[in-house]
Parts: sequence; C-alpha cells; structure tokens
Amino acid sequence: MSVRLVITDAMWDRIEPLMPDDPVRGRRWADHRRTLEAIAWKYRTCSPWRDLPEELGPFQTARKRLIGLAVDGTWGRILAVLLAAADIEDEVGWIVSVDSTVRRAHQHSAGAREKGAPGPSEPEDHALGRSRRRLNTKVHLASDSRARPLAIRVTAGQAGDAPAFEEVMARIRIPRCGLGRPRTRPTIVLAGRASSSRAIHRHLRRRGIQAVIPQPADQIGHRLRRGRAGVRPPGFDAEKYKERNTVERCIARLKQWRGLAIRTDKLAIAYEAALHLAAILIWSRR
Repeated sequence: MSVRLVITDAMWDRIEPLMPDDPVRGRRWADHRRTLEAIAWKYRTCSPWRDLPEELGPFQTARKRLIGLAVDGTWGRILAVLLAAADIEDEVGWIVSVDSTVRRAHQHSAGAREKGAPGPSEPEDHALGRSRRRLNTKVHLASDSRARPLAIRVTAGQAGDAPAFEEVMARIRIPRCGLGRPRTRPTIVLAGRASSSRAIHRHLRRRGIQAVIPQPADQIGHRLRRGRAGVRPPGFDAEKYKERNTVERCIARLKQWRGLAIRTDKLAIAYEAALHLAAILIWSRR
C-alpha cells in the first residue's frame, strides 16, 4: 500500500528544528516526520486510528504524540515561530477576519471519560454541545488577509461568537525576533453581525484597532426607536468589509481535511491540536 505524503522537504526544513529533542532519560522519540505524516493522514482521510497504514508506524505513537505535544503547548509554539518568521518577511496580512464554523460531531466523539483528562487545557464539556438537535463543536478562528489561520479556539456548538471574540483576539500573538513585545494588534478587524456589540467595539477601540462590523437589524431598530437618546452608530466601511471572505476561504482550507470537517475526537484538546497541525502545514508551505 502506497501512502500519499504531504510534508515536503522544504516544509520539513522549517518544522524539524522546532520539534522537541529526545529526552535525556527514557526512550527516544519515534521519527517526528513519520509521526506527523501519520497524524496528517488520519485527519485528511477521517479514518479510525487503528486503520493507520503500517508504513506510518503504530497508531498509538501518533495518537499519544498528538495529545502530548498539545498538553505541553508544543503545537502552539511551533505555529508562533512560523508566524514570526513570516512576519519578518512581511508575509502576514494584518487585516484580520474573525468568524466561526460549526462542525458536526460524530457519535464516536461522545463518551469521553470524566476522569483522566489531559489537564486543565481540556474543558469539562469537551467542547461538545447541542445545536439544532445535533451534537456539535464550534471552531472560532482569526485569519490574515491571505486566508491563513492566526488563532484558533474550540468551544461547544451552542456557544456564541461574541463571548469567544476577545479570547480569539488574545490568541493572536506573533513573537518578534529579538527585543520587543509580541505583535498582537491587527490594523483592521473584520467580523460578522454576530460579533456586533458595545463590548467588542469598546475592546477594539481601547486597543487602537479599527473595527469593520455590520450591525444586525434589531440593533439598528432599537437605536432608531430611541431617537436622540440613541447612541451614535459605529463606523462601517462597506467596501473594506468585502475582504471578509478571507476567513471563509481559510475555513474551507481547513475543511479539506475530512477529519476536521467532522469531529470524531473524544477530547477537545486532540481536535484543536489537529487544527493547529493543519495551520502549521499551511504556514510552512509559504
């Protein structure tokens, strides 16, 4: 059986220095590149772990590596370094779009043990909830102006966009090579009507970020009914808002992996780690 691989030599040259070294004591790591290919194959095909081809090694190794490197924050650190390298070359588009997508949860994603979770990074509800009578997970993300993910957060399917907005924005942290604080402020943020609230506008204004967020009809009607007592409507650039399709394209790129288009993981930390790996491979291709 021949397996189609996705990590090229050029991509691996960027990723390999960022992978953890062998432990001082104990067994050495299995080959990192083969293990990453195994994880990518599983989520590209949406196959069960036990169906992993023999050429990619034991499925237990790939599954433990995915969760282990998520618990210690390795996936997030690798993505941050790749983003920093892209920012040095002015390849990060700082007109950021924020949106969410609801992913249907497979029946295999239910039934996670209440005890033995990886740690505080795993939410109590495992980011599973019901909306439209189905078990769902919602993926909140921010993308740059070239449809590449900058920050990702996973919540239960019934969670709203507005409560998760500030946390998604807080996860945009691109380190600088050398001295200086990480870059965290986009020039412009584009978001949908679900993110239109005074708190969000106040949050962006306080940070000096231009907001391009349309108001829903009920907010407009409420303001008009108040007459002079109503607050001034927030500024809205309709022409600039047309660029918000970048986040939709980013979501479509992530959903090319069938294991991300539908959730089969019992643990939210595993599903989010797979999203981070997909983002790492997207940024390593540049």
